[in-house]
Amino acid sequence: IISVGSPYDIAAKLNVLQSRSRLPLLISADLEWGAAMRVTGATAFPQIMAAGATGRPEDAYAIGRAAAIEGRAVGIHVNFAPDADLNNNPLNPVINTRSFGEDPKAVGQLVSAYVHGLHDYGMLATLKHFPGHGDTETDSHIGLPVIAADYARLDTLELVPFRAGIDAGADVVMSAHIAFPAFTGSGEPGTLSRAVLTGLLRDSLRFRGLVVTDALMMGAIVARYGAGEATVRAFLAGSDLLLYPSNPDSAFAAMNAAVVNGRISMARLDSSVHRLLEIKSHLGLFTQRYASLSGIMATVGAKRFQTAAQDLAVRALTLVRDSTGTLARLRATRTRMALIAYADEFNGSVGLPLADVLRQNGDTVDYFRLWPMSGTLSYDSARTVINRNPVAVFAANVKPISFRGNIALPDSLALMIAATDSLRPSMLVSFGSPYLLNQAPRVKTYLVAWSGIRSAERAAARAILGLSPIGGHLP
Repeated sequence: IISVGSPYDIAAKLNVLQSRSRLPLLISADLEWGAAMRVTGATAFPQIMAAGATGRPEDAYAIGRAAAIEGRAVGIHVNFAPDADLNNNPLNPVINTRSFGEDPKAVGQLVSAYVHGLHDYGMLATLKHFPGHGDTETDSHIGLPVIAADYARLDTLELVPFRAGIDAGADVVMSAHIAFPAFTGSGEPGTLSRAVLTGLLRDSLRFRGLVVTDALMMGAIVARYGAGEATVRAFLAGSDLLLYPSNPDSAFAAMNAAVVNGRISMARLDSSVHRLLEIKSHLGLFTQRYASLSGIMATVGAKRFQTAAQDLAVRALTLVRDSTGTLARLRATRTRMALIAYADEFNGSVGLPLADVLRQNGDTVDYFRLWPMSGTLSYDSARTVINRNPVAVFAANVKPISFRGNIALPDSLALMIAATDSLRPSMLVSFGSPYLLNQAPRVKTYLVAWSGIRSAERAAARAILGLSPIGGHLP
């Protein structure tokens, strides 16, 4: 697994690692919404729910294609994507816009298209989080979520996109750290359940590729079982790749001891090794394991990928509500507005690209930024900015963050939005979770842009100015 870095640094480092290994290494990374998740300068698409908002398989294919070409250029072979979960619980703190949507058939079509986009350009696809992480309210990074659904429910909802992805040829399936007691008869997470990974995935769905665990350092696993025992149990349940144990030395020692004492048979070990070697052979890694540094400049961040991402950001914009015509008036004439922006500490520029485009096209924008730690004085200052302008626009980037445990606006901001909306023309723009109406149910104008990337902010600005259409739908 790789972390964020420049294209040349990543490729050079991976080439060195490949040179040190007797067997070629299989390199994986999370590139859900494009290689920019891990590679500086690569293409950032909106979160994949944006493709759900357009409803076009071609858009899911485009995300997969760009991730494959840019990722392979720096030496990555496996994308831990697409997310095949149905986000069928609005309170889900870790999936949200990482899913294509709620409808099983529509999500299945988009999952399949994403897989084809990866495959057509030489990258392996991973379906996650099996058998479905969408209907949860607990962050599995912290605790163990429980889904009460029985097999009949899973079969008609959660499993539909996974079947579509397997039919499309997905190479890897990632397990979910979630308990399914009505199906398995126990409270153990799916990652450690033979009924889930062998009985359901291998026997019922006839999946023949690699099974990888979700990160074994997550709270749903390590807090209950420990690093070593969790690793052994996951392998016995049916996993081939054991991802990110909290203590790699303990995990290796436990696996080695389990083989020596016969708890893990040589036949079971051989089956996983054989699958892994087959995958490496299929990729051609035994004849060419190195990334070419000469082609990186022309490939990573190429204009054709940037254009595709910008185009998707525009077409995915979704107007949920404009009951009093505030957006219609903003599109018709230039005005003065307060722009109150909110995001977590990982997004320092929220609202600034939006403000820049609005100003360049004639609007007067009075910008103020709020943070999760903002206190009473900050909110008083925001109210001052609002009170000196005839229109208020709230731009919020609320998104899933591991170990956060929830996904929501601060209560103080939700109350401010509601109060402002009752007194003057106002608009709420979401650059993340589409579910903000749970906290501001009476807001009269609500636009969803699905992502906090620069192209999504620019698309929202152009829509507010009336320079581009708004054609997305809630998926």
